[in-house]
Amino acid sequence: MYIRVKRNKSTYFIQCEPTETTLSVKQKLHSLIDQPPSNQQLVLLATNDVLEDSKTLAEQKVENDSVVALALRKDDDEFEEIFIARPEDFMPSS
Repeated sequence: MYIRVKRNKSTYFIQCEPTETTLSVKQKLHSLIDQPPSNQQLVLLATNDVLEDSKTLAEQKVENDSVVALALRKDDDEFEEIFIARPEDFMPSS
């Protein structure tokens, strides 16, 4: 299956299995974004639930083509607010 991981203007398509843990997905992201798993927070947008590293995707109701938001840890050790740009954000206002 694939999930879409989104942050700001970026979307990452991650191939994974329902039996994989959230930590496994974060490790795949690590190779793409150069941020260690400990600095990543994944949130399932459909439910607004923060995904737990030790649980499988299936246990957390992450399904094929789910959209997951990515937040990164800031310098103050807190996670940034989730922001995902929408197409209308790029349209010129008239």
